[in-house]
Order: sequence, then structure tokens, then C-alpha cells
Amino acid sequence: MSKKSKLVAVSGGLQRPSRTLALVEAIVARIADAVPVDLHIVALSEIAADVGVALDRRNVSAEVEVHLRAIEGADALIVASPVFRASFTGLFKHLFDLVHQDALVDVPVLLAATGGSERHALVLEHQLRPLFSFFEARTLPIGIYASTHDFTNYEVTSAALRERIALAAQRAAPWLHPRREALSQAAALAI
Repeated sequence: MSKKSKLVAVSGGLQRPSRTLALVEAIVARIADAVPVDLHIVALSEIAADVGVALDRRNVSAEVEVHLRAIEGADALIVASPVFRASFTGLFKHLFDLVHQDALVDVPVLLAATGGSERHALVLEHQLRPLFSFFEARTLPIGIYASTHDFTNYEVTSAALRERIALAAQRAAPWLHPRREALSQAAALAI
């Protein structure tokens, strides 16, 4: 039996209900159909107050620390943020400011975002991809952008969006395997 990948999905939505969280859940469901995963969801809406008051990693709450460790120990990430003024939310960025800068080296990251219209779609390329390039993560080539009209009652209802999610999940699947253990073993052998 194959080992499950540690998949961490981060939803940067600050409200409940949230189209961003609905998008994340749709992506996760499609990936979980293809690859066995051990899932950890970080819903920023649930920890926003604790993240907002954390000046640095030394003074985060125990709950935020659990989420940060999950992010840092992930075999793969799905990250999604709503778009505000052409970028991700400030708290989404602050959450990743608390992640150790070397923790995501070579970790595959599937990028996603939600916004009011298609004019925000470039947030994937101009905001999210550079953020995760800083971490030296492996941002996957296909990102997912969804606008308000792709949802009905906070559920993905657009056929085109469902197709994009399916394609992204299919292309992400080969990257979703327990990489950290394999990398650690390879490093130990090299010593």
C-alpha cells in the first residue's frame, strides 16, 4: 500500500461562507480522487485574529503554530486567496511571513484565487507565483482562478471551472507523493 502524501490546503478567505474555501474544497476533492492524501486544511477565517496579532513566530498562538508546522511539513500545498485590490489578502501574506523561509524548498504548490471578475485573474502570475518563488517552492504550471459567476450559493457550479480543476488535479497528481521522506533518505545517504 502506498503512503499518503501530506497535503495542506490554505484558504485565505476571511469570511464564512467563503467562495475561496469552496474552491479549495473542490480542488482537494478532485486531487483526493486521484492520489491518497493526508489532508490538513488551514482556513484563515478561523485563525485570522491570532495571525493578525502575531508580530513574529515567537508569539503565535498554539493553534496557529499547529497550522504553520503543517505548512512547513507538507509534501504539497494548495494555496488560495481572494483578490483584494489586485493582490492576495494581507493576512494571507502575513501567515506566510510566519513560515520559515527554507521550509518550502521544492514543495509543489498549486495556486488558486477567487475574485469578483476576470480582470483579477493575473493575480496567480503577478502575486502568488512570485511569493512562492521566494520560498523556492515548485509552483505548478496550471493555476485556478474563479470569479463570482463560477459559484452558486458558495458551490462551484461552472462547468468550465470544474474542467479547469480536473485538469489542474490531473497535472498535479504526479507531484503529490511523500517527497520529504524520500529527500531526507537521499540526504542521509549522501553524507
